[in-house]
Amino acid sequence: MSEIIFDSRAVNQALDVMAEKIAADEVYIVGIQRGGAEVADALQHRLQKTAAVIHRGNLDISFYRDDLDTIGPNPEVRCSELPFDLTDKQIYLVDDVLYTGRTIRAALGEIFDYGRPASVKLVVLVDRGGHQLPIAADIVGLLHHAGDDQSVKLMTDPDGWYIERRQVK
Repeated sequence: MSEIIFDSRAVNQALDVMAEKIAADEVYIVGIQRGGAEVADALQHRLQKTAAVIHRGNLDISFYRDDLDTIGPNPEVRCSELPFDLTDKQIYLVDDVLYTGRTIRAALGEIFDYGRPASVKLVVLVDRGGHQLPIAADIVGLLHHAGDDQSVKLMTDPDGWYIERRQVK
């Protein structure tokens, strides 16, 4: 059973507000593959109206996860792309849904393998609660508290993006 908890209009409004909070002359955005990269693309599109320079990268954190052995025998792995030097830069790390914090912990590990940024600001479209690690987003588009027996997922259809909640147990 699934339920739409945020429709396309709510998602777009949240992305607009998030982009306003990021807006600067020079912006460094890193999306976490897959959903975070899609959100980062949407933010980049909005920021092109206000930011002079946007540096854009993506991370695939597959080999940095602490649960790699539970994913399965053939995880889908994509290349990380950080086509800029992140040393001494303020990085906006973007993900679609913040849940346990383990994805963010893995992403931070990979970022620091590439260099030492001045700061990393976490940007998430949805914070669903249930954090297992002491990680909090700096910029949150939408809040929705979901139980451990539910998933919250960014979905797409011809009308755009929406956020869906499903029972998983």
